[in-house]
Amino acid sequence: MGDRLTQLQDAVDQLATQFVASINYINQHHSLETLGPRDQIVVIPKQEADQQEVDPHPEDVFRAAQIELARDLITKEQQIELLISILPGLDNSEQDQERNIRELEEELKVAEAQRQEAIKEREEALAKLDTVIRSIRRP
Repeated sequence: MGDRLTQLQDAVDQLATQFVASINYINQHHSLETLGPRDQIVVIPKQEADQQEVDPHPEDVFRAAQIELARDLITKEQQIELLISILPGLDNSEQDQERNIRELEEELKVAEAQRQEAIKEREEALAKLDTVIRSIRRP
């Protein structure tokens, strides 16, 4: 998993893909209905059409699919909001962020000193072990 900004970018890309898929589904599977009294439904023969024909789904299937698509969009949008809310710096001033960085640098220095001490102890233990192993004689 990438950093938070990469996760946010991926989520926004996924949301855009979901929008396109939703619009495509609605465009391809809506029922052919007029919106006003003077509207007419024009059916273009398949050979002349530049795009796919409309394949109307039954009203209940179409409505259920719309609800599912809407829920998916809402879920993805909520995931994006969560990712945005945990980005660093939204509730911190520049001074707070600089202070946090200094504290982290100090913690890193302490951890590095502990690591160096552990390496030194390991080398001493290895030297002692080598001395003991060399002092043992086989019968």
